[in-house]
Amino acid sequence: MAKLSRYLCAALALTFLTPEVASAQTPAKKLFGNRSMPAALKPAAHGFYTKGCIAGAVAIPVDGPNWQAMRLSRNRRWGHPKLISIVEQLSYKAKKDGWNGLLVGDISQPRGGPMLTGHRSHQMGLDADLWLTQMPNKRMTYKERENTSAISVLKKGSNYVDQSRWTRAHTMLLYHAASFREVERVLVHPGIKKQLCDTVKGNRKWLSKIRPTWGHHYHFHLRMGCPAGSPNCKKQNATPNKTGCSDGSLDWWFNVEFAPKKKPAKPVKKKPRRELTVRDLPQACSAVLSANAPSLEAATHKPIAAAFVAPTIKLPKFSAARVLKGKAIEAAGVPVFSLNKTVNYLPDGNIPIPTPRPAFR
Repeated sequence: MAKLSRYLCAALALTFLTPEVASAQTPAKKLFGNRSMPAALKPAAHGFYTKGCIAGAVAIPVDGPNWQAMRLSRNRRWGHPKLISIVEQLSYKAKKDGWNGLLVGDISQPRGGPMLTGHRSHQMGLDADLWLTQMPNKRMTYKERENTSAISVLKKGSNYVDQSRWTRAHTMLLYHAASFREVERVLVHPGIKKQLCDTVKGNRKWLSKIRPTWGHHYHFHLRMGCPAGSPNCKKQNATPNKTGCSDGSLDWWFNVEFAPKKKPAKPVKKKPRRELTVRDLPQACSAVLSANAPSLEAATHKPIAAAFVAPTIKLPKFSAARVLKGKAIEAAGVPVFSLNKTVNYLPDGNIPIPTPRPAFR
């Protein structure tokens, strides 16, 4: 409660400062995190995935024929128009291969930038978290989208995929995600990468885009490259032109990173990371931050299935304080399969709660 009070006082104080002074003194995450709508500018990604912003972002609709957006209180369903289009196309491709529909997690804040909580990346509207849990056949309510928990695909207490939980549809979902030319990386847990390396036959070139990283066993992270019309977007290094299955890189995770380690005699205190300010971001981000906002209708992606209609969900007015109190997707809650036992049903009745992801990604 004290943390929330300090935050609200700081937010109130900003209203009495000039934009220049506020930008210099205030963490960028508070400035960008308080914007509820995008910048009415030409779509462009500025900076880098961990230090940037986005102009002209659009929101993926709360519902589509083959997707439902989750954790709506976070207001993180915004992205570059090209990324939102890719997520939509992926929902159709995966549907044809047995994936009932996407549960869309965090994409970006309306104007990108550092987030109030969680991710270190997702700042340019080019990253999207998609749950490794299929959409139920019912349309979830606002409350259900806030409280429903994602389900880990790992065997409880291990770093390997639970074979009773993994399906061909999981494999094909990741295949289709990696098959888009614009997508450069699909980040997953090393156990998932190993599952794919051990089971995928025939064309394996797409496995080069499947990159092992920490966490990411209850969702995967889709990242596209710098889009056209974004000259200030800094590219990542290209992924190696090999599957990553037999070069030793995957073995490192299991033989070194996940190997039991002795606890240090004295706990090592990590130096707190310095908070980014607007001055740390590309110069264009100041204009993005101060730009006028479009209407919600104008800023929402126009889906392929224009005639699709879902039950209306009345969204509460955006509140940064609500974001700070929000529930992580892996937090204990109602599992998706309980909403519809024909989807994601776990025969043993156990609900695995995955280990928390790193604080920043």
